[in-house]
Amino acid sequence: MESPDVTFTLAYIVFTFCFVFTPNEFRSAGLTVQNLFSSWLGSEDIGFIQYHVKRSSLTLLVHSSIPLGYYAGMCIAAPEKNLPYINQVSAGWQAFLGLSLCLQLLSVGLIFYWSRCRWSNHPISRALQVHTGPQWAGWGAVATSINTEFRRIDKFASGAPGARVIVTDTWVMKVTTYYVHVAQQTDAHLTVTESRQHQMSPDSGTPTQTLTLRVASINQAVNPFDIRLMSTEYSELREKLHAPIRSAANVVIHQTINDRFLDTFRAQADLNQPYLLPSEMEVELCIGCMQVPAGAKLIRLCCEEGYDSGSECRQCFCRPMWCLSCLGRWFSSRQDQDRPETWLASSVPCPTCRSKFCILDVCLVR
Repeated sequence: MESPDVTFTLAYIVFTFCFVFTPNEFRSAGLTVQNLFSSWLGSEDIGFIQYHVKRSSLTLLVHSSIPLGYYAGMCIAAPEKNLPYINQVSAGWQAFLGLSLCLQLLSVGLIFYWSRCRWSNHPISRALQVHTGPQWAGWGAVATSINTEFRRIDKFASGAPGARVIVTDTWVMKVTTYYVHVAQQTDAHLTVTESRQHQMSPDSGTPTQTLTLRVASINQAVNPFDIRLMSTEYSELREKLHAPIRSAANVVIHQTINDRFLDTFRAQADLNQPYLLPSEMEVELCIGCMQVPAGAKLIRLCCEEGYDSGSECRQCFCRPMWCLSCLGRWFSSRQDQDRPETWLASSVPCPTCRSKFCILDVCLVR
């Protein structure tokens, strides 16, 4: 039978590994720095930058106390070693305790230095200072811009709390354990550098693909960083970015059937006859996403010369109310998911008036 100190050591190593790298089981149980100190950290939605400044500092403080916690635990797990009495323990344990205390004091001193001048010395604050200019007078103004855009519902967010990827209208960010990487969209260039195929996903039980993208900025003060996301999230990320994403020559991105259909749906709409908006008509936001102007109009074109006259399609008299992406998602959602080969030739009811239309009837608003 193993001695209590060996058992405690193995258990403490496992606990420390899980606490630092946080698997889903620990996160579900609330054993994270964010959950344990949520009352002090506040809300991420109210002040994103302030929240992560405090979270990263607190995480450093907690992680630096792990060796000291091991020594305190060994005082209880192995009382025969007389660890509470420093003058009676071996030189090895005295050195371990001394290093643990030095590490704890060093982290306290570092956090105190960061907190001076309203946390302007913190690494996250310094990362924001490189984006100051005519538009933002100081790092506080940059933080306010990020906080405001993070509260919007149209942001792109992916990943676990310790490795999140967040894209807003102006910023590309990656949240890590002790830091937040920030790049401005207008200055950033994204390149898909690697793709990994996984035979089984622990969440869905199906094969998945993970993409690695390199975020580089023309601002020399911003260090490049890598972000990772699932290939199924790639199209959503691409829609949120203002600039196109480049891909390395050897990288193949496997999109879902719905993503590939949306690309085909958009390509066919570009080929169809456009709808010229009357001057007295105003375009409102798409009622599906409420994010972009309604850019699609349904006009029965499949009955014209060269198309099947026996079509079930009917003329739709609705004004433009949907964007092309939402209309394409509606079209694919009404299809037989087991027979994607029939999608392009089928027809679905208009989401507003229920008049049937096909892909040839979708016109872009000009």
